[in-house]
Amino acid sequence: MTAWILLGVFVAPALVAVGVRAFAERPHWGAASHEPTGQAPVASETVEPVVQVYAARTWGLRGALAVHTWIAVKRSGAENYLRHEVIGWRLRRTGTALVREPGGPDAMWFSNPPQLLVDLRGPGVDAVIDRIEAAARDYPYAHEYRMWPGPNSNTFTAYVGRRVPELRLNLPPTAIGKDYLTDGRLVARSPSGTGYQLSLHGVVGVTAALREGVEINLFGSAAGIGLYPPAVRLPGLGTWPSRPPLRIGSPGRDGTDRS
Repeated sequence: MTAWILLGVFVAPALVAVGVRAFAERPHWGAASHEPTGQAPVASETVEPVVQVYAARTWGLRGALAVHTWIAVKRSGAENYLRHEVIGWRLRRTGTALVREPGGPDAMWFSNPPQLLVDLRGPGVDAVIDRIEAAARDYPYAHEYRMWPGPNSNTFTAYVGRRVPELRLNLPPTAIGKDYLTDGRLVARSPSGTGYQLSLHGVVGVTAALREGVEINLFGSAAGIGLYPPAVRLPGLGTWPSRPPLRIGSPGRDGTDRS
């Protein structure tokens, strides 16, 4: 019975995701698009500060199972965004995987459209940016990168989320590496800051939190049940039904969490 449950919950969804991805048209990485997707306000036309967190499928077949995540920030009055992310190949080229430089906040990731996870704007967001940048500077794995089980790009984003609970960061189950805890810890707050998780080097673990719900990590694949609102979280397939981003503080928005 246990074997059938594991096959149904962890293996079958992943196989479906791989099958769909295998037949999808994918451009060569050198010709892939990094065009903006219109989800971020134009920096030069926006006075208020902005923080956005994105997740996009990785390039190639592994994008069936995993996403790449990043954090984009714009201070009050700034005319460009600063992207904070970890990129594996930059470690080989520059000696550090941690990238903190101007860039398109909502750009395609090798032709994969990004999903907006968090969108914070308005009063108080400059202070949130201060904490994000402090957390990025303190990230302990800038000179280390492993695609599995971590540390990788999702390890970084989750680390910042734990340090900056204002983000209330609910990473998708496809963010492989998010459960890799720093300094060999076994227990930590969940990336959203609304619960806790137990993890053995990102390989196996369990999370219980208001935003993430109850989630089991088995060899990097995550499956579980979202609680607020109800949702199913599956390896490869992500969260269903999909959740709108956490939006707080934008003009014309009510500031409530509708994710």
